[in-house]
Amino acid sequence: MKQITKAITLALSVAVSSGIAVTANAQVTDKDIMNDATTTNDVVTYGMGLSGQRYSPLSKVNAETVQDLRPVWAFSFGGEKQRGQESQPMVKDGVMYVTGSYSRVYAIDTTTGEELWQYEARLPDGIMPCCDVINRGVALYDDLVIFGTLDAKLVALDAKTGKTRWSKKVENYKAGYAITSAPIVVRGKVITGISGGEFGIVGSVYAYDAKTGAKVWQRPTVEGHMGYKWVDGKKIETGISGGEAGKTWPAELWKSGGAATWLGGTYDADTDSLFFGTGNPAPWNSHMRPGDNLFSSSRVAIDPDDGSIKWHFQTTPHDGWDYDGVNELISFEYDQAGKTVKAAATADRNGFFYVLNRENGDFIRGFPFVDEVNWASGLDKNGRPIYNDENRPGNPSDASDGKQGKQVVARPSFLGGKNWMPMAFSPDTGYFYVPSNEWEMDIWNEPTAYKQGAAYLGAGFTIKSVQDDYIGVLRAIDPKTGEEVWRQNNFAPLWGGVMTTAGGLVWTGNPEGYLMAFDAKSGEKLYEFNTGSGIVGTPITWDQDGEQFISVVSGWGGAVPLWGGEVAKRVKNLNQGGTVWTFKLPKRYEKSNLAKN
Repeated sequence: MKQITKAITLALSVAVSSGIAVTANAQVTDKDIMNDATTTNDVVTYGMGLSGQRYSPLSKVNAETVQDLRPVWAFSFGGEKQRGQESQPMVKDGVMYVTGSYSRVYAIDTTTGEELWQYEARLPDGIMPCCDVINRGVALYDDLVIFGTLDAKLVALDAKTGKTRWSKKVENYKAGYAITSAPIVVRGKVITGISGGEFGIVGSVYAYDAKTGAKVWQRPTVEGHMGYKWVDGKKIETGISGGEAGKTWPAELWKSGGAATWLGGTYDADTDSLFFGTGNPAPWNSHMRPGDNLFSSSRVAIDPDDGSIKWHFQTTPHDGWDYDGVNELISFEYDQAGKTVKAAATADRNGFFYVLNRENGDFIRGFPFVDEVNWASGLDKNGRPIYNDENRPGNPSDASDGKQGKQVVARPSFLGGKNWMPMAFSPDTGYFYVPSNEWEMDIWNEPTAYKQGAAYLGAGFTIKSVQDDYIGVLRAIDPKTGEEVWRQNNFAPLWGGVMTTAGGLVWTGNPEGYLMAFDAKSGEKLYEFNTGSGIVGTPITWDQDGEQFISVVSGWGGAVPLWGGEVAKRVKNLNQGGTVWTFKLPKRYEKSNLAKN
């Protein structure tokens, strides 16, 4: 592939650091991956650590110094293939690996911003991504860069050259499958989820040998489907998910039940568990599928060795609002009466924040984290929602013409109190920093039938804002009390991820194009920089040659302009883009005290 340098080295008052030389791509080991949350000279996992806390111990950029932060290079993805850029970059030995829309991967010199190589997947015409042509990032292992494509493949590239080392078809894109999430690697296995819940696919979690691409195991996330593992190339049954078919599904609907694992997962070393979230049951029309519809709209703990399900927690049983349960489950700990609680937390699309025991999935506490939830009046002692039945969309069969059920106003909208955009946790403050949105929807049910490769909703909707001056809200949440410690409102919906650091800062971007830093304790905005296009990616930070760098991908898109209804009008004039922006402090700052001792 012809290599074209698209880097723009900015003529600013700050010179680019001479930095470290780009090395011959040292291998990423299991130890590197396991220690990623505490090492600072690289970023080799999605989530800046397998638990997904997105916290860095770096502190040179802090409340006192952040005002002097400067951009040092900007790399353009170029071409006409813009759309949403939801990637989190990775950094190893002076090289950044980042994905772009339409299943593209770039390797960039972190010192100069120059392109080292690029890879562009040859996508067929018939791909069916539900929510833009995005990709959220790569996995690094050994000398490989591994990512998923919109036609539902896993591809491993040579980290030094960008050439394909192996490529595996995960599922059939013609049936509606796609991969948009960043894979994770645990003990040499690359583990991925799958997209396609709006097409009636069957969600699964898949594990492959990271070096060879050989399939290791597959675990479906819809009750009634068989799991498998592969031993010496032989496919072996490992039991039906849920034990048997049809326990919480009517008739044959479990065969096209959705529950897509489209956001990927996290990993907890203490319990040796993968934590994956599952999407909506199919179809959206809940009257067609009475029952809890396991394991849709849930969090599941999975054994990384064989794919068996250890426990599950369902946030929205019998989901009738498209409140996917895919949002990241983040491991953390806190002290209670002198004892350490091994917990995990998630902010769900349904508007509730959940704290679980990560050892067994037991419910510890839950509370609304948005201003209003009207589809349920609260949670019972086990964390099960207490439904407001009048706010469930009606059954079309009750209508005189059988075409449309009763329309209701539900809050939050199906795009969620929080959607895919990852939150962050600071062990310094004990707070979660949650990118959230305040909106509601008119929603109604319609008749539908499953047809492979066709949309399988059985619902109509219109999303509406509920405030004139804001939709997005960045919140600091105390998971022990449910208190909203501080908030920052934003005119447009928030759709980018969050990072926090030992420098006492919380970082995120907004659709208006600003990379922003807030004081982690007070919420005061301390820094902003306009990148020229909306930010729907997630920031990272690392240290190199004695300096702390911060990077974020800018490029407006994602689900909001496609599905946002009335809300989409608020952002219709925002410009698309595709640029990696990288920042650091001027050279006068000493090359010391990067991290807390």
